[in-house]
Amino acid sequence: MTPRFTLPPDREATAPAEWSGRSRDEVRLMAVSPGEVRHTLFRDLPLLLRPGDLVVVNTSGTLPARLDARRADGVVVPLHVSTELDDGGWVVEVRRPDNSGPDLGGEPGAALGLPGGHRLTLRAGFPDPARPGRLWRAEVTPRTPAAAFLARHGRPVRYGYVTGDVPLQAYQNVYATELGSAEMASAGRPFSERLLVRLVARGVVVAPLTLHTGVSSPEAHEPPAPERFAVPEVTARLVGTTRRAGGRVVAVGTTVTRALESATGEDGGTRPAAGWTDLVLGAERPARVVTGLVTGLHAPEASHLELLEAVAGAGLVERAYAEAVRGGYLWHEFGDAMLFLP
Repeated sequence: MTPRFTLPPDREATAPAEWSGRSRDEVRLMAVSPGEVRHTLFRDLPLLLRPGDLVVVNTSGTLPARLDARRADGVVVPLHVSTELDDGGWVVEVRRPDNSGPDLGGEPGAALGLPGGHRLTLRAGFPDPARPGRLWRAEVTPRTPAAAFLARHGRPVRYGYVTGDVPLQAYQNVYATELGSAEMASAGRPFSERLLVRLVARGVVVAPLTLHTGVSSPEAHEPPAPERFAVPEVTARLVGTTRRAGGRVVAVGTTVTRALESATGEDGGTRPAAGWTDLVLGAERPARVVTGLVTGLHAPEASHLELLEAVAGAGLVERAYAEAVRGGYLWHEFGDAMLFLP
């Protein structure tokens, strides 16, 4: 993917807003629609939505998905556990020793030592077994559930732009109820309890779904990997009633967008659904049901930008990112936010 913009230096949020004396909902928010661009704070989100709108959130909680692993040569490297498969295998990303990126030199059969005397063996590429790359399907012996193992031995996934030792709680959204994501579904981080109350008081409905995110450090041109999701009956029903009443379906993040669109058929109807989704939204598969999107700011080469364009259109996304660059917005999971209302 050709980068759509140049990210200036010092635009990466290095710590949670709370570390500078602000609350979660006091990060900046840019509201973008075809007619205008508004600069405000996230706590003002209720004023930007209408009674009868539906806000859909991802209630997946964040696992401490980073482990220290020892290669055969004795070098300790970060290992990111992206997800656990239905057969008990793990999907992992082996990182370079300095955590500067994925180690693409792995081979099938390579083994790494894990805490507690466990052993992890790379078996095949994921999702394509014939094309090993950043992500691997791996076998852990003795066999153990990933979530329980990470709870004992893991730490939050953290990239180089984050300073300090940020605790796992800082990577949890306030409405998270089911642990399962390798990384925080970060578009929802600015929501606070008081903000949710204000949305409800304004007549905005908030509904849940679950999509457990994998690690978000893809190589250039790499589409999103399959992820486990569930859209409950009540949320599917609310999507339908909201659209029939003329309200907007506002997804909080690309994870919610992917899950809702995975549960929406060619007829535009959203139905309860659960399982794995490999849906890739973009120009060839635009959004059918999501008509608004709350999102963080993504890197220039991120495939997430194609999903934004599937909802808001390329022109609106380009305009928003140009404005964010000019306006000094901050990127990544602890950064600022956008609201697209195309």
